[in-house]
Amino acid sequence: MNDIDQAGGTTTADGDAERHGERDWEDLVATALLGTERRGGSPQALLGAAALRTVRRRAGLRPAEAAHRPRPAPRDPRPAPPRAARRRLAQLLAGRTAANNGGGRRGAAPDLTELLPQWLAAAGRHGYRAPEALVPALLDAARARTDLRPQALALAGARGLWLARMNPDWRFALRGAAGGGGGLPDPADGPAVERLWEEGLFAERVALLGIVRAHDAGAATRLLTTTWPTERAEDRLMFLDSLRTGLSPADEPFLEAALADRSRNVRATAAELLSALPGSALAGRMARRALACVGPGAVEPPAECDAGMLRDGVVKRPPAGRGERAWWLGQLVEAAPLSCWPERFGGLDPAGIVALPVPGGWAEELHAAWCRAAVRQRDPQWSKALLGPASAPPAAGPGTASLAERAKLLETLPEGERADWVAEFVRAHGLSEAFQLLGVCRVPWAGALGRAVVEALDAAREAGSYPWSFSGVMGLAERCLDPAEASRLEALTTLGEDHQDTEASQDTSPGAAAYWSEAFQRLVATLRLRAAMLAELAPPPDVPPGPWS
Repeated sequence: MNDIDQAGGTTTADGDAERHGERDWEDLVATALLGTERRGGSPQALLGAAALRTVRRRAGLRPAEAAHRPRPAPRDPRPAPPRAARRRLAQLLAGRTAANNGGGRRGAAPDLTELLPQWLAAAGRHGYRAPEALVPALLDAARARTDLRPQALALAGARGLWLARMNPDWRFALRGAAGGGGGLPDPADGPAVERLWEEGLFAERVALLGIVRAHDAGAATRLLTTTWPTERAEDRLMFLDSLRTGLSPADEPFLEAALADRSRNVRATAAELLSALPGSALAGRMARRALACVGPGAVEPPAECDAGMLRDGVVKRPPAGRGERAWWLGQLVEAAPLSCWPERFGGLDPAGIVALPVPGGWAEELHAAWCRAAVRQRDPQWSKALLGPASAPPAAGPGTASLAERAKLLETLPEGERADWVAEFVRAHGLSEAFQLLGVCRVPWAGALGRAVVEALDAAREAGSYPWSFSGVMGLAERCLDPAEASRLEALTTLGEDHQDTEASQDTSPGAAAYWSEAFQRLVATLRLRAAMLAELAPPPDVPPGPWS
């Protein structure tokens, strides 16, 4: 049956309508542009035909063949957060921040986007899973902020990976997943482990290697050897890098073999890992070379970089501005076990060795290499010797003129000693030099460190310092101070009457005192909000402790 076109044409049934639909629509457009009097017909007929064609164009899409339904998402056995905590997560994911008051001012309200990492970390400590309805928003947040990804993906778990396989925007989760809270085989299930290792995505294989290594370190290296020759160089490097966690002497045979790898980066990483094992054969070879170059009252760098040094990871060509012999010396000392030096220096301890004068202008090179060795070998005694007293000027430490180097050394100290050292540094030098050092201290800053930071902020305010020059430290304090410090900070939130009178009489933007007051108000509000967040995440008292407690 045919439909009569009220604009003067005809349309056949379904097949012809589909074939000629675009042409008919063009005819209608032409009639509208030229006028119905010139093309024939009436305005009412034109409008009726246009309405008919519009419905047909919108509703005439043929349905596609139905796709196969995906398998249900894996069950996540972890508990969901309490209701109040779920509401808080939704608020944080919405990214609501304090309104900007103009002039770059942040206002006195907390910045919720900066609290999202802390919420995720606390939820992870309690062993919660992400609420199902918020997993998409969580993946979107992780896509936008790489700093959130490890904790966000752990919270999203296997359901997050299940969703990521269906949305190209979330493919990063498949590349960077660390297990996903499920979906990986039991590390004791040999056939399942081998199957996933041979057939899985790269991210799944990295995650699998991690859980197998945690279960049986030897099994992880054996798994690596089954496919090692056929892996891409960049994948071999990533797999090798994963051995840093749980590195032990049992890894030495595999790493020693990797010194002959065809990839220079793989060889260099294998040498670095072996040098972090003071009892390894490579560490012994490096010790013999370093001891031949450095001794009491004498430093003589190597004259050449021979084949043995190259095989053990020494890079021959120095970077721009570095001499070859100094470059080789630094690499030998860095890779030598620190335990070899006391005997070489007549039984002195690390502090005594570091205090010795170094002839020939080699002190900076030698001390910097010892700093790198202390970080690589995680040696707190050498780190303390190289850091020196916290009260000394920042550039006075041996080989540690860079605060970045001092921060790395601090990370090797026990948490309590680290916080005490930084607290003494803040009391001696204030906050302007302490930003990097504060960043390696355990959160929350409590005890002496928290008091030192609060007192230094108050001293900066009293001295009339520009508050915006401390904005970085203030932001760090909002995230890291112990929430219990809020009550001590309350007195700093008010603006003195003398400042109020002075600024009220001037028709200008607020001065330093007003900015300080506002910054302290925001700090107090943020600390109280963090305290509320932690309370909301605490399991109800009637819930028995589980494996997530």
